[in-house]
Amino acid sequence: MRFGLMLMLLLAFALPMNAVEPDEILSNAQWEERARDISKNLRCLVCQNESIDESNAPLAKDLRLIVRELITEGKSDSDIYAYLSERYGEFVLLRPVASGANWLLYLFGPVAFGLALLVSGIYIRRRGRAESGQASELSDAERERLERLLE
Repeated sequence: MRFGLMLMLLLAFALPMNAVEPDEILSNAQWEERARDISKNLRCLVCQNESIDESNAPLAKDLRLIVRELITEGKSDSDIYAYLSERYGEFVLLRPVASGANWLLYLFGPVAFGLALLVSGIYIRRRGRAESGQASELSDAERERLERLLE
């Protein structure tokens, strides 16, 4: 019983926490929700595997404040993403836009997987043919010896 309770407490602390501090929260609930949605789609440039909504890095806090400032100025979501991409590069987006050279990155995975399947299929087919061809290349003496061994 105690072990289960302890395990549940540890798991509760292991869940991702939002790093938004009370002084960052906007008074307008709709704006705050929008800021959180945008923050979840922006990469922390320090941590690189977290969104700025989850990161405690000082740069992530600065980015959250910039997002909130742009929201209060009346900027649209696409304007905010464009501003941050222009300022910090497209790397700041957790889901980069599929355009230009990015299409190569989006298509590389499926194309590489398809090529791997094709090469594997050719290899398996040739290997099967080679193995079946070996059995027919036995000499008469070898076939007789094989038959004696099998009996």
